[in-house]
Amino acid sequence: MVHYKKAGKQKLKNAGLIFVIVVLTSITSIFCYKIYESIQINTYETQGAEAQKTIKSVEVMKEQGTQISDVIEKVTSSVVGISKIKNTGNTIFLQDGTTQLGLGTGVIVSENGYILSNEHVTGAKYSNCYVTLENGRNYNASVVWSDSNLDLSICKISMKNLPYVTLGDSANVKVGEAVYAIGNPIGYEFQRTVTAGIISALERTVRIDENETSTYMEDLIQTDATINPGNSGGPLINLDGNVIGITSVKITSAEGIGFAVPINTVKPIIEAYLKENQFEEASLGIFAYDKNIIPYIDENLEATKGIYVGQISLDSPTRQTGLKIGDIITKIDDLELNKMCDLRCYIYTKKPGDEVTLTIIRNNSEKQIKVTLGKK
Repeated sequence: MVHYKKAGKQKLKNAGLIFVIVVLTSITSIFCYKIYESIQINTYETQGAEAQKTIKSVEVMKEQGTQISDVIEKVTSSVVGISKIKNTGNTIFLQDGTTQLGLGTGVIVSENGYILSNEHVTGAKYSNCYVTLENGRNYNASVVWSDSNLDLSICKISMKNLPYVTLGDSANVKVGEAVYAIGNPIGYEFQRTVTAGIISALERTVRIDENETSTYMEDLIQTDATINPGNSGGPLINLDGNVIGITSVKITSAEGIGFAVPINTVKPIIEAYLKENQFEEASLGIFAYDKNIIPYIDENLEATKGIYVGQISLDSPTRQTGLKIGDIITKIDDLELNKMCDLRCYIYTKKPGDEVTLTIIRNNSEKQIKVTLGKK
């Protein structure tokens, strides 16, 4: 009898122990499941956030791409073809067709028909050329201004209500900035070709050897956007569609190196034509080199500032002042000079007959010279 009581008590203990184990196991399982579920939810939330970031990034890229496409489309409506010979159906596939036809590019800068290009595309001042608009119509154009040192020109057609570009500020461009070049790279069959690149460098100087003489083009914007001969005179634009330069020179011995003349150089002239329909160009009658060119001209001369007087024309108003080749001009009035572009842009704001003061260095001695500007 006693034996059976002990066995019964033992069975109860075992049953109780099993019950406790089952309860603890259930509680542990539920606890673990809750933790796992929480981890899964957090993971999904994190993954969802990352996915949303990716989707948003793609949407921004698409939006930017759409904006750039719209910007380029707007600018290309202002890009024109320019030829020295009237277009009579000649093809660029003729041997040396681009050279024979004088094909190039220009960009409309006013609603009443002023067009900016290169001098070697349009010809010099008072010459004529032919302009082809986006709609394919041809117009006679007269060159109203040009500068061979800059290889820039402005021609005019008799038209109104034309689409025109917005001029940017080339003083604020930065290396690495994205840009687009637009032009007629081989001829009209490939008109308004767009190429993309970046600003590779600023304030570049290029030596031009032609007709057994050497000249320098200074303060150029260097870009890796593809530029072919027919692109000459076309706009170099930034992401906002503003023109920051006019493409001009390509080094044919190297790939991916093209150049543009900064738009700020010619802005005062364009503004004069827009306000007065004329530009009376004042002149010092000199040509000077940027300070970084001085070592190539005179290796014994050290200059940390200013521009080097390399040429003085026979009719220069500075001849009577005693200015000499080899002088370094450090200032004009209160403007400090380090580039020929600085001097040129300042003179463009003046008129013939205006007086300016030049601060020069000669033989390590500084002096000032007053000059009455002549007419170019």
